[in-house]
Amino acid sequence: MKINILYEFRDGPYGGVNQFLKALKVCIEKNGLYTDYASDADIILFNSSNNTREALEAKKRYPDKIFVQRMDGPTRLYNNMKDTRDLIANTMNELVADATVFQTVYSREANYTMGLKHNKYETTIMNAPDEFIFNKDKKIAFENGHKIRLIASSWSSNWNKGFEVYDYLDKNLDFNKYEMTFVGNSPVKFKNIKTIPPLNSIDLSLALKQHDIYVTASKKDPCSNALIEALFCGLPAVALNDGGHPEILQSAGEVFNTNEEAIKAIDTIVDNYIQYQKAISLQSMDEIAGLYIKFFEMILEESNHVGCKLKHLSFVKYTRVRLLLFAIKMKEAFYNRIVRKRNANNG
Repeated sequence: MKINILYEFRDGPYGGVNQFLKALKVCIEKNGLYTDYASDADIILFNSSNNTREALEAKKRYPDKIFVQRMDGPTRLYNNMKDTRDLIANTMNELVADATVFQTVYSREANYTMGLKHNKYETTIMNAPDEFIFNKDKKIAFENGHKIRLIASSWSSNWNKGFEVYDYLDKNLDFNKYEMTFVGNSPVKFKNIKTIPPLNSIDLSLALKQHDIYVTASKKDPCSNALIEALFCGLPAVALNDGGHPEILQSAGEVFNTNEEAIKAIDTIVDNYIQYQKAISLQSMDEIAGLYIKFFEMILEESNHVGCKLKHLSFVKYTRVRLLLFAIKMKEAFYNRIVRKRNANNG
């Protein structure tokens, strides 16, 4: 079996999808199952609404290969209801993907609620980071007698990534007892929280290991890679009780529902720090990759049976997706022109 990941990989900090797929690729390569060429692959994995045009053309060119979609979102819930990525992902899942991988139970059920149709082959597999980078090596020891070091991070500056809570902490946290760092892009200019621009994975790991507790307040986040990376670095976490956070966190931290509860959750972890740290328990990247490989092997085996057919991309279905992508592209271009014109007038 040969596997190809149809994705435009980027170096440096570029969001959770990029970081996870790079780590998954490394593990598949270690198993001797990866190919850089879709033409040589038995399984082609693509991610939600990323590289949609390439996945569509590959399905047309290679109708006998198995296409698996790793589903994000629903993006409309954590961005806005006009976000078109769900429409693209749902259409690709219906017409192109022979199988679907969800990242959390939350994401799976929320996507169904938001209109996603069931696929023939489906599974739920959580994410994991590259453990050569995100690990507990040289993690600073927790010392209750010193200032407790908190850290949050987000590549995206979307307000739904938790900035309302971070702004509240900036104004209400006891900075005689705590210090806090934010890594990434923030729409808020903090007065007390130290801000660091986005870091590459190695530098982010080093920064995480210089802190005690990770804080995340992102809303409707299907499976936060940032939270997973922090846990792998040995940081208990406080997380908004929303999205996939509770599934990831389990007993390795506390969830909160309000701004006030966030501070109480932080205090609770400080009082029982070692207990929470010992409760960190997540599957390794090798184990996660193994689940992907096992799922792929099952589909490949069944697809070889007589009467088991893969999805056929007819001319009508192909044209439907192309028209959808074109319409969305035109809509976005029109919107961007309006924004540029408005900014020019305001300037």
